[in-house]
Amino acid sequence: MTSTAPTASLRTQGRVRASELVGRGWLNTGGTQLDLEALRGKIVLLDFWTFCCINCLHVLDELRPLEEQYSDVLVTVGVHSPKFEHEADPVALAAAVERYEIHHPVLDDPELDTWKAYAARAWPTLVVIDPEGYIVANLSGEGHAGGLAVLIPELIAEHEARGTLHRGDGPYIAPEATAGTLRFPGKALFLPADGDQSAAGSWLVTDTGHHRLVRLATDFETVLDTYGSGTKGYNDGDSTTAQFNEPQGLTLLPAVVAEKAGYDVVIADSVNHRLRGLNLSTGAVSTLAGNGVQRLLEAGPARVDNDGAATDGALASDPLQVALSSPWDVVWSQKLSAVVVAMAGVHQIFSFDPATGAVKILAGNGLEGLLDGPADQSWFAQSSGLAEDAEGNIWVADSETSALRKLVIADDQSVTVETAVGKGLFDFGFRDGAAAEARLQHPLGVTVLPDGSVAIADTYNGAVRRFDPSTGTVSTLARGLSEPSDVIVDHTHVAGEEPLLVVVEANKHQLVYVPIPKEAQQVDEGASQTQRPKSPVAAGPFDLTVRFKAPTGQKLDDRWGDPTQLKISSTPPELLVSGGGTSVGLKRTLELSGDVPEGILHITARAAACDGPENEDGEIPDHAACHLYQQDWGIPVLLQSDGDTELVLDLRGMD
Repeated sequence: MTSTAPTASLRTQGRVRASELVGRGWLNTGGTQLDLEALRGKIVLLDFWTFCCINCLHVLDELRPLEEQYSDVLVTVGVHSPKFEHEADPVALAAAVERYEIHHPVLDDPELDTWKAYAARAWPTLVVIDPEGYIVANLSGEGHAGGLAVLIPELIAEHEARGTLHRGDGPYIAPEATAGTLRFPGKALFLPADGDQSAAGSWLVTDTGHHRLVRLATDFETVLDTYGSGTKGYNDGDSTTAQFNEPQGLTLLPAVVAEKAGYDVVIADSVNHRLRGLNLSTGAVSTLAGNGVQRLLEAGPARVDNDGAATDGALASDPLQVALSSPWDVVWSQKLSAVVVAMAGVHQIFSFDPATGAVKILAGNGLEGLLDGPADQSWFAQSSGLAEDAEGNIWVADSETSALRKLVIADDQSVTVETAVGKGLFDFGFRDGAAAEARLQHPLGVTVLPDGSVAIADTYNGAVRRFDPSTGTVSTLARGLSEPSDVIVDHTHVAGEEPLLVVVEANKHQLVYVPIPKEAQQVDEGASQTQRPKSPVAAGPFDLTVRFKAPTGQKLDDRWGDPTQLKISSTPPELLVSGGGTSVGLKRTLELSGDVPEGILHITARAAACDGPENEDGEIPDHAACHLYQQDWGIPVLLQSDGDTELVLDLRGMD
């Protein structure tokens, strides 16, 4: 049986003793090596994360208010258990801890030792340990801040009464911050002088780590303008008072559209979950779409029987009332006459019409993975880069599947999704050649070259790659870069000369020019898979249970039937003989094939719960705030005769 309890735990009076924290070293402790004994007397919240994961970044933001409110009793420990090979680099991890302004100790767990000791199966996973060192909760996915806000005071009261709670400062020690004009820049946009694409214009850069935009001269050193106060937050206003929160993608509207709209540039303001507009003449910043609430659940009763899209993909009629989720990149689509948005946080592609304010779901049903076909049936995984080609198709850097995808837009504006490079959530590498065998590693940016081929900011390989649609092959244009997050064709090249590429080198805090070589490199450093342990399972009947207990003060919303749901599929599909598909409930019996040696079970669990107090009939009042809890798991499995015949996962498990 697969258990969610730590594999090396001790049980005392029915309680589970927390396993020791084991890894390569610690960050944010001033060099001190921590252990559970040093944290005894505190409420410890283990946050299993990896810095590629957008859901993990959401959780970091969810936890900040709790960390501040309970700073004298709560110690959050980030356990960084990497998915990609690059994330195991300690230098890259240190940069990520600084970039995301993590203000708690972080354990570097490159071999997944602590991950395995706690039987974690998903990023993110939260484990709550009480002041005596026992596990009291296992939580998967996002949206648990409300439940923790109830649980933590309960633990404080209990352990103060016992005398086992110790108040005082925690072990966090801030590292030295990076200084410079730019700090972890995200994306860049060429601004032509007076609308002339060949003139020496300037470059608008999202200075993500400084929470602002910077306009640079073509030497990439001279600062011409800044937009935003540089203080993290949300505020519309002029160039000095406006505020952003980790802005990312940028796109320039056509002049005729910009004149009518009243702004020139659309900005993906990622952590504010909004689209913003910038008027280059006045420096004014405005909000175009998004209410600032991370998109998890449609307004109204908590339902789990759909993916949150209306039949035509349209969302709320007022764009300022639409919930978005980590918009990461934007591009103007000539064919759609709209801005296309990579909505990384919900694994979908949206569109925004500046003329009407309409926000629609363009592609993706919200499930995380790689699946092609009609737009409303396709799967994406944290799409982070967009570019339009001459035919009006949209190329997508789909980061978590290490894939290059394409939205093929027909004349009637119907959309079909295709994959050019990439295999799935757990496959990556650094390999050129035929696209079917080529591998990327967490790409974040994409652009279309003058010859119609596609350049890719292959972020975790530190490279710029090229996909040639005419030959179906992948090659390498440049390597040795430090987490390139965007790549753009330089429009200011002299006629007759080969254009340069402009690369945003995030971890060196700079933009650089990179020539396009006439003869691209051919690299084969192999294909890899995420090094997560495979669960041994037996062929035949297989019982799956997802544990969920609503937080104190909430109740499962059963007004319209069972408020829980499981979606199950597999890679390869032949692994599942029966039991796949979508149905209510959090228990399911599958049948696994004995003819498939290994594969991946894809499991999505949802549960809807609403706040009390209940009325005298024990029913949820109509005005109650409702919450959707959801987690996607990809469980690698190995078929063997003595394998497990059941699996227990925690959506929200309480011990």
